[in-house]
Amino acid sequence: MYFPKYTLVPETDNIFSEATGDIMYNPINWFPKFSLSSEDKEVIPEAPPHPEHVGVMRLSALMGALLLKNGGEIYRVQDTLNRVIDACGFPNHSVYVLSNGVFITINEGEPNACSSVRHVPLGAVNLNRIAQINQVSRDLCEGRIDRDTAYATLLEYEKPYPVNPYKMILASGFAAAGFGILFGGSLLDATFGFVNGMLLQLVLDILSIQHVTKFPSFIISSLFVTLLSGLVLMVDLPFSFNQVVIASIFPLVPGYSLTASIRELFNGDYLSGMIHLLDALVTAFSIAVGVGMGIRLIQMMGGGMLL
Repeated sequence: MYFPKYTLVPETDNIFSEATGDIMYNPINWFPKFSLSSEDKEVIPEAPPHPEHVGVMRLSALMGALLLKNGGEIYRVQDTLNRVIDACGFPNHSVYVLSNGVFITINEGEPNACSSVRHVPLGAVNLNRIAQINQVSRDLCEGRIDRDTAYATLLEYEKPYPVNPYKMILASGFAAAGFGILFGGSLLDATFGFVNGMLLQLVLDILSIQHVTKFPSFIISSLFVTLLSGLVLMVDLPFSFNQVVIASIFPLVPGYSLTASIRELFNGDYLSGMIHLLDALVTAFSIAVGVGMGIRLIQMMGGGMLL
């Protein structure tokens, strides 16, 4: 192996002269500065990463990012990437996955090693998309498709998932009505919960179009359904305000984030578990702020005696 010779660069005559000394210290930070001498200009460069390595890196990084973005579990994402890279013929690799990041290194410790770091924002859960990506990984590992086909398929899955907004609004209404019955409410409570649930999803869709972030959206939407329930309460109808509000806001409750955080903490993924736990706590706080503001406004409007 070739080791080039280094000589220290003198910068001033205050310590050593250029003629007598090879050691010359920087008077600012007292660290020596190095430069190649004239006889050592031919340095053997390290081998650049092979295009095949880069292709596998891009494929695995995209797959991991899509799995995380759609709510994949940390240990399953890491296991999937390990299997995919092994199937591509690169057993010497390292994969590290967090709730919002993927770190991959191929040919670790070799001259042609390459690494990838990808940030993945926390997103909504899409089990159908996860199932599709898992099928791509199985087909690739079993040799039914090649890397180019798998990468092209993942690029299609990177596009926004087609969602019918009317179905989402209707599903939110049925979810709120179901929670109203589940928590002991009457049929009338479930009916008002159904209406509030649909309006809740409509408000969320409008705020999403306006690019309002998650937590302000939850505050505004929970405030809206609380005020709406309070206005209906002023009409003399036999329904429970508490049951209607609880049923209306329950589609916002961060059940997945809380469950995922507990599972990851038990699996030893403490950093990912804390990320999901913090997301669940801030989401719950946002809902509580919206409901509290709504109740306070109802009391100020004269409906406090009815609560």
